[in-house]
Amino acid sequence: MALNLAELIIISLIVDWLFRRYKIPGLVGMLLVGVVLGPYALNLMSPNLINISNDLRMISLLVILLRAGFELSKDTLFKVGKYALLLSFVPAVFEGLAVTFLGHLFLDLSYLESAMLGAILSAVSPAVVVPLMLKFIDEKKGSEKGIPTLVLAASSIDDVFVIVVYSVLSGLYFGSKLNIAMKLIGIPVSIILGIAVGWVTGLIIYKLFEKFNPRATKRLLVILGIAVFLSNFEHLVKDYIEFASLISVMTVGFVILEKNKYMAHEISAKLSKLWIFAEILLFTLVGAQVNLKVALNEGLNGSIVILLGLVARSIGSYICLHGSNLDFKEKMFVVVSYIPKATVQAAIGASPLIAMKSAGMNTAPGEIILAVAVLSILMTAPVGAWAISMMGNKILKVPENLSKADKMSRKKVLETFNVEDVMIIDIPVAKENDKVSDIISIFSDYDIDLIPVVDKDNNYLGYIMLNNLRAILNQKNIWDLVLAYDVMVRDKETLNPKDSLKKAFALVGKIGKEIPVIEDKKLIGLFDSDKANHKLESRLLQLKLANTI
Repeated sequence: MALNLAELIIISLIVDWLFRRYKIPGLVGMLLVGVVLGPYALNLMSPNLINISNDLRMISLLVILLRAGFELSKDTLFKVGKYALLLSFVPAVFEGLAVTFLGHLFLDLSYLESAMLGAILSAVSPAVVVPLMLKFIDEKKGSEKGIPTLVLAASSIDDVFVIVVYSVLSGLYFGSKLNIAMKLIGIPVSIILGIAVGWVTGLIIYKLFEKFNPRATKRLLVILGIAVFLSNFEHLVKDYIEFASLISVMTVGFVILEKNKYMAHEISAKLSKLWIFAEILLFTLVGAQVNLKVALNEGLNGSIVILLGLVARSIGSYICLHGSNLDFKEKMFVVVSYIPKATVQAAIGASPLIAMKSAGMNTAPGEIILAVAVLSILMTAPVGAWAISMMGNKILKVPENLSKADKMSRKKVLETFNVEDVMIIDIPVAKENDKVSDIISIFSDYDIDLIPVVDKDNNYLGYIMLNNLRAILNQKNIWDLVLAYDVMVRDKETLNPKDSLKKAFALVGKIGKEIPVIEDKKLIGLFDSDKANHKLESRLLQLKLANTI
């Protein structure tokens, strides 16, 4: 299986590159790789890999939700206002209801099966939309009215809303016979419980991270493990109480972001790297589940359902923008931005089929749902990406008052940005009672010149540089007798995260290239002048420049 997985990754990366070269979303290529190599075509994929595909897809979905949680701050939610809130669920409701009736009419599904299909189809794809919106933000297009930001924020909540609705409908379909009215009442209850569980879990995790201060990679592994546990815990207690585990997962990230945005951004950066691998697994394994015969048989009727559902969705999107300061063309851009489908359809499109197989039920409805879900990706992802790019370049304008950002000198940049924009969060630290032998090991493991020293409450005490230890490096017999507190230096100046970069670089010239960053006496990061210079040239800070100057 390991060899087969390696082959799958290499082929997917090559196909992804080829598709992107011709302006087609790479995820479409990955999906086709899965279809071609899957059991319904060339049958070259390992059966063992197919058997665990459900778990792998779920992990990929959790990565998506965690990324959304770690990037969706309270300030952002308030900033985009009621229009983002309406866009987060109204278009999905319009499309979901339309597909519920159309699926019964054209695909010979029951109303509940059609409703599950509607929930699956009604999610917008962050895999397609997010990179394009970031591109417009980078180019300052539409930034005066915050149009790309509006779409980004709304699409994040849209996915969660749709997944929660699907989970409730799926429980109603596969669970025991219960009162439908009670089930519907259970939707808001499950969401509230999901938020509550995620909030408590997030607080506990944050307190543990604050106390033990593990590296960002270890934080990521802990959070991903907790997310998997929450997902499985929902299934263990579903006979007694329902809560939306996927909402819980996103809430964990939201809580940590509110408590410590530096920590959250560091974990989010790790998640974005993990997504490269998760994306391959998600789309190829979903493609492998597609029964080509069923897809061809349902192609025409499935296309009708998808297209009419998009019409309903577009009407809902336009209604949401009534009363906003957007003109007609800008509203149509938002409507088009809500067309592409891919991520959620790939993540849960095969779930009904797998559940039907496990329950020993007739799998025909599940095969139809999967086929239409994949067909929706093939129909909307390439066309939607092209339409968003074309319309955005023509409709979104660069405000005149932002054009001055292009002429800013380095001096202005240093006065504009703060230490928090470029500081390093994931740094090794020493406790005051750590032995010198442990500290020497840290210097050996990391390419650093300075190690901050903190007490048990993470209060900053001082720092240790390798030069401070040279006098005892050849005296190994005393390494376990000398503590960090004995060899640390206490007189080095520190920075506050709100200090300007102008002040930070001025301080570097006086005391050295690495400076601890302190807030309320606690160590929160390290300013490294070399890495700060590199970050100043990065795309991230260019984005901030376009939106804040």
